Amino acid sequence: MAMVIASLAAPALAGPAFAKTLPGITGPFGFFDPLGFTQDKLPAEVMLYREAELAHGRVAMMAALGYVVQEQFHPIFPSADGPVIRELDQVLSTADGQVGGSILLMAIFFSEIYRANVGWVEPDVEIRTLREGYAPGDLGFDPFGLKPKEEAAFLSMQNKEINNGRLAMLAVAGMTAEELASGAKLFA
Repeated sequence: MAMVIASLAAPALAGPAFAKTLPGITGPFGFFDPLGFTQDKLPAEVMLYREAELAHGRVAMMAALGYVVQEQFHPIFPSADGPVIRELDQVLSTADGQVGGSILLMAIFFSEIYRANVGWVEPDVEIRTLREGYAPGDLGFDPFGLKPKEEAAFLSMQNKEINNGRLAMLAVAGMTAEELASGAKLFA
């Protein structure tokens, strides 16, 4: 985190030069921005991209796990069967499923409100701005004390999370496309 905050303070770095100072620059690709999203971007904008990448990567990791688990094990809604991408439709067609969906929606709502309060400046003060000193993805939630104390170990953990999130985003896109194309379960 110290590296991220120190990098924000360096006004000479912007765009890809700034992005290369952040975690996630690992082999085999190194710095990977084939579409040039970081070109001509200020550090604050690059940090918004990193926040979005971490959030979507975390959701994709849960979704990838959900594909594997949901297809084989769903004791709460045993009537749901078929491709995972269609099971939510089946669950929401029941009264219990609608209650469960509402609870899930409220859990997402409150977690996003918490994330916005921790990391983002209030919209009436400034739009699309992260708080000063906030490192993207660092919500202070570590109930098991897994966050390493040493900076090198923490950087390694950040790199693993970013890379696994990137892989999960590709995997979920592939699994979804496969189920849409085939109309069948992935792991039947």
